[in-house]
Amino acid sequence: MSDRELNFARSILGDRPFRDVPDGEILEAAERLLSGWMAGETRLERPKLYDHYALLLVSLIRRNRELEARLAALEAGNA
Repeated sequence: MSDRELNFARSILGDRPFRDVPDGEILEAAERLLSGWMAGETRLERPKLYDHYALLLVSLIRRNRELEARLAALEAGNA
């Protein structure tokens, strides 16, 4: 475990605006960081962690919308 605390969003985004990072990449990196944090393998800036949950939440909402649209299209095709 590193003694350095990582910034949640900066670790995922780097220097890119959040709109330029695909949701899949955000979700994969967030899972890796949060799993490491919960296992005690990664240290995250705690105040920043709470502030940057929005990044993860936006990606989950967009992914959910995408899946709902795909499901609706499948259901419409089977009707």
